[in-house]
Amino acid sequence: PGRVHRMMTRTSSNHATVKERPVTTLDQKPASSEGRKDPWSQMLQKVGKNQDREAYHALFEHFGPQIKYYAMANGLASHAEELVQEVFVSIWRRSCLYDWRKAAASTWIFTIARNQRIDMLRKMQRTSAEMPVETEDLWQIPGENENEPVTSLHRLMSERRIRESLSHLPEEQITVIAKVYMENKSHQMVADELDI
Repeated sequence: PGRVHRMMTRTSSNHATVKERPVTTLDQKPASSEGRKDPWSQMLQKVGKNQDREAYHALFEHFGPQIKYYAMANGLASHAEELVQEVFVSIWRRSCLYDWRKAAASTWIFTIARNQRIDMLRKMQRTSAEMPVETEDLWQIPGENENEPVTSLHRLMSERRIRESLSHLPEEQITVIAKVYMENKSHQMVADELDI
C-alpha cells in the first residue's frame, strides 16, 4: 500500500518524463513458500494433489473454450472437441507433475494442448497415408448399392491401389494375377494355360 512504480517515457520532442502508478498485485511476485497467486495455478495444484473435481471443472470451464478456439485456428477445426478432451485427460493424469515455479497454469496447459495437437496431426497424416481419398474417387462411386456409399468408395480405392501396385510387377506376374483373381481360374488352370 502506498508504493508506486516510476516509469520513464519519452515524448515526441525527445524529453523524458516520469509517470507514477500505484503498485498492483500483478507487479508482486509470489513468495516461494506460498505458490502462485493466480487462481488457475492454485486450482491445477488442487487437481494434482487431491484430484479435486470442482477445481478440475473450473479449469475445464475456463480453458476448454480457449483450447477449442486454438484447435480451430490451427488446422483442427473438425477435431477441436477431441483435442479439448485429450488435453483434459492429460491434465487429469499429469497434474501431479505441475510445478508452479516453472510455469503458470495457462502456459502448462497450452503446452499440453500444443503437444496433443502435434500428435493428432501426425496421427491424421498416418491415417490419410493409409487411405488417401482422391477427389475424383468421390464422383466415381458406383451406384450399385446407394445404401453403402462408404463400402463402394473403399472398394474403388482398393481397386486403384491394386492397379498401382500391379504396375510395378513384371508383365508375366500381372498376367497370372489377372487370370487367377479377375478370371477366377485356379492356379493349376493358369499354369496349364501358360505352360508354367
